[in-house]
Amino acid sequence: MNLKVLLPFQIFAEKTGVSRIVAETRGGSFGLLPRRLDCVAALTPGILIYETEAEGEVCVAVDEGVLVKTGPHVLVSVRRALGGADLGQLRDLVEREFLTLDEREQSVRMVMTKLETGFLRRFATLHHE
Repeated sequence: MNLKVLLPFQIFAEKTGVSRIVAETRGGSFGLLPRRLDCVAALTPGILIYETEAEGEVCVAVDEGVLVKTGPHVLVSVRRALGGADLGQLRDLVEREFLTLDEREQSVRMVMTKLETGFLRRFATLHHE
């Protein structure tokens, strides 16, 4: 398989000859082998594992995103990704960096929720008139 891990503004990794991939979703971890049917999965923050003959098993911490498999190509698009550490360190990074939102991000999400709710209420009242 060919694996490409995309971040919003760059390509994080591009690998060929990938023999297996393991990713995490809300329903748990799942694996991809080269002959698996095409699929799409929403990824949760966690560890993405892929294996090549040249590198062996490689672990990458990824933020939420999406995985798309079409034929031999697997595209993973995530907000953030970190590699180059052992599995224990990556798990700690996921918990520290991806699962906890900073105060500014929480306040922005709260404001956006209020704006969306207000818009929907106004739209609903216009629709009834």
